[in-house]
Amino acid sequence: MSKDKEKSAQMARIAIDALGDKKGEDIRVLDISEVSVLADYFVIASGKNRNQIQAMKENVEEQMEKAGYFVKNVEGYDAAHWILMDYGDVILHIFDEENRLFYDLERIWRDGKPLDAASLSDSGVEA
Repeated sequence: MSKDKEKSAQMARIAIDALGDKKGEDIRVLDISEVSVLADYFVIASGKNRNQIQAMKENVEEQMEKAGYFVKNVEGYDAAHWILMDYGDVILHIFDEENRLFYDLERIWRDGKPLDAASLSDSGVEA
């Protein structure tokens, strides 16, 4: 695995842990590196309400900054129906339940490789 992909996997792991710390639900990871130049990973999670979704975003940002990774762009924070956080090689999507079902990114990006969130380690994707 390349150094860049190892870094992306580490970023995804930090984000997943941060989402879990705020009780994020149905956290999924898609490896899109073989089907898109946008990023290596999509991390998708759901929250129950606006306050939780915003807290999830804030915790991700805080934990990523502690690790030296800084968000390039954030969309949707105020309404908090779908917050998109762009870290370059890792893109996070934090949804409320209704919008997650409606947009169904897992279906749209089905050519990506679904990974169990636990399959990412600090050194990259385990075989």
